[in-house]
Amino acid sequence: MPPLEILISSWQLDWAATAFVAVTGVLYGWGIRSAALGGQRWPVWRAVAFYVLGMGSFVVLTCGFTGVYGAQQRWAFTIKISLLLFVVPLLIGLGKPLTLARAALPAKGTAALDKVLSSRPVRFISNSFGAPLLGLALFSTFLTPAFYTLRTDPVAGALLTLGVPILGLLMALPIIEESDFQRSSAYLTLEFMFVFIELLIDAVPGILLSLNGQVLDHAMSVPNPQWWFRDAIQDQQFAGNLLWFICEVLDLPLIILMFVRFSHSDKREAGAFDELTDEQLQQLHDQHLRGRH
Repeated sequence: MPPLEILISSWQLDWAATAFVAVTGVLYGWGIRSAALGGQRWPVWRAVAFYVLGMGSFVVLTCGFTGVYGAQQRWAFTIKISLLLFVVPLLIGLGKPLTLARAALPAKGTAALDKVLSSRPVRFISNSFGAPLLGLALFSTFLTPAFYTLRTDPVAGALLTLGVPILGLLMALPIIEESDFQRSSAYLTLEFMFVFIELLIDAVPGILLSLNGQVLDHAMSVPNPQWWFRDAIQDQQFAGNLLWFICEVLDLPLIILMFVRFSHSDKREAGAFDELTDEQLQQLHDQHLRGRH
């Protein structure tokens, strides 16, 4: 591991990250102002969560140590990408950007936003069936020579810097903004079962990186090596250990949050049944019996 002074002092200007922070920061600030003009005061703590926790963690990962040395050390790049996918979107989501957008946009803008969110691609990404497959596809590239290209190519780096947090945010929307993605308890039960399967799937790329005795991306050396750099095989195996650990640990809060979603869905459905009259309940019962025949 590098000494603490290198971890703290290593910084660079990442243009893609700067553009992302500038655009999202301005849009969020505009949303707060527009909501206030409409008579809705936005909670200060949500703005702090968005700017400090969400944008702050994004800047640290892209412009700090993991951004500086991600091209040279696989383990630093692995930390950067996995946290951009799993952690940064959850921290950004604490600011409830979709809720703020609905409070700030006019009726036409809200309708357009809802149309995008209800589209098939977004729906596929934002549920527990499609999201793990995308994560598995991303991390499986770490087992191929493409891993070197992703780490060292400036264009690939910019695309990952912009695309990975957006993908992660779409994956996290069902949890962060539950009101926008209400599911039935039966659907959530299927999702919950799939998450347990995903726990095993997520571990595969990390395990293969950890146990493989060959350098999979074929990059045996790096330019301008530092004394604390790991050699290629140690670097790959350490990256695999970190990927395995991060994916498994971050799945635990996902399971907890799915329990919460299931509880809310069950209460919502129970409340809906409580509002029905005896005649309406009898009609539902009769329809169910006829359906079995």
